[in-house]
Amino acid sequence: MMLPELVLAVLLHAQDSAAWSRFRGPNGTGVASATTSLPAEFGPSKNVVWKVPVGTGHSSPVLWNDRLYLTALEGDTLVTLCFQQADGKLLWKREAPRPRREPFDKRNNAASPSPAAAREGIYIFFPEFGLLSYTHDGKERWRLPLGPFDNLYGMGASPVVAGDLVVLVIDQSRSSYILAASTRDGRLKWKTARPEAVSGHSTPVLYQPKSGPLQIIAPGSFRMDAYQATTGESVWHANGLASEMKSVPVVDGDVIYINGYNLPENDAGRQVPVPEFASQDTNGDGFLVTDEVSFARAKSYFVYLDLDRNQQLDREEWRLFAASMAAENGLLAIRPGGQMLWKFGRSIPQLPSTLVYQGVLYMINDGGILTTLDPASGKLHAQERLRTVTDRIFASPVAASGYV
Repeated sequence: MMLPELVLAVLLHAQDSAAWSRFRGPNGTGVASATTSLPAEFGPSKNVVWKVPVGTGHSSPVLWNDRLYLTALEGDTLVTLCFQQADGKLLWKREAPRPRREPFDKRNNAASPSPAAAREGIYIFFPEFGLLSYTHDGKERWRLPLGPFDNLYGMGASPVVAGDLVVLVIDQSRSSYILAASTRDGRLKWKTARPEAVSGHSTPVLYQPKSGPLQIIAPGSFRMDAYQATTGESVWHANGLASEMKSVPVVDGDVIYINGYNLPENDAGRQVPVPEFASQDTNGDGFLVTDEVSFARAKSYFVYLDLDRNQQLDREEWRLFAASMAAENGLLAIRPGGQMLWKFGRSIPQLPSTLVYQGVLYMINDGGILTTLDPASGKLHAQERLRTVTDRIFASPVAASGYV
C-alpha cells in the first residue's frame, strides 16, 4: 500500500517564523502574509519543493521558523513528525501513548487534530490519549491525559495557544466542555461546561477587545460562546447556529463570521415540526425505543439521537432532537457581544470554513458550490459550481499573494 505524501509547494517559502502556527493559519483565518509573488498552480509535479511519504491522518501541517510539524498514524502508532522546511528532511519523530481505541467515523481517524506551535514548543492533541507538548527539538515537555471521549464521529477539534494557555474544546454527545492548560507545565487552569454543545468539531479562535482581557471564540450547538481566556467564564454568546458545528470562525476587524450546516431540512423554510415526546411514548414509560417511534425522521436518525447509546431516547434527547430540527443552516456575521449583523442561507458548507480576503468573503460547500459575498452587508456577489469538482469537499480555502 502506498503511503500518503506530504507535499511542500513554494507557498511555504513566503512565510515568516510563526505565520502558520495552528489549524488554518493566523488565528484560523486561512490568510498567509506572503512577501513574494506565488505561483497560480502547483502539485503534484509542478512548483513542488519536496515531498515525503507520511502515515495516515487528517491533520494539517503547521510551521514554526524552519520547521514543519504534522501528526499521523503509522500502523497502530500515533506519531508527531518534525521536518526541515527547506528540504523535507525528517528531524525527529515521537510516539504518543495510545491507551485505548475510540470509535471514529470513516471520514475521521485518530490523527485528525492539527498541532499548535508557539515560541516555547508545540502542542499535540490525540483523542486516544490527550494533550502532549514537545520542544522544537523533540524533547517531551509534559503530557496531560484526557478522556475517554464520547463523540459519535470521533474527536476532531485542534488545540490553540492563547498567551500562556493551550486551549481545547471537547464537544461530545454528553458533558461537553472547554479547557485551558498551562503552556509551561500542562497543569489544568480552568474547565468550563458547554451543556448545549453536542458532537461538534469546531476549533476556536481568539478575539482581543479594544479594552479588557483576551477572549476565546468557540462555536457549538445552537450558540457561539466567548470565554475570557484567563478564567474560562462565558462573557457573551450569540444564538442562531446550527446543531452540529465543524467550521472555524473567522475574525475580521470587529466582525466574526461563522457558518454551520446540519441537514437539508435545516435550510430556512424547510424545517419539519417535531411532535411532542408524549405522542411517541405509547407505553408511557418515559423512554422511546425504535419500534415505538412513529415519527419517520426520528426513526431514521435514531442512532444519532441516542446520545448515551442505551438503545432508547429520553425526554432530554428528544428535546435536543427537536431543537436541532428547528435550527437553521446559515452563514452568520456577528458583532462581538452577540449582535447578529446579517445571515445568509444558500449552499452553506458543513465542513469547510469561510475565508475573508481583500474585501470579499469566500465560501465553498461540500458539493463544490462557490459563493462570494460582501462581508459588510452579506450581499451576494456570485454563486456557481466549480467545474473541476468530482467529489465531496472537506478542505477550506486559503489565500496569499492575491490568490485564493
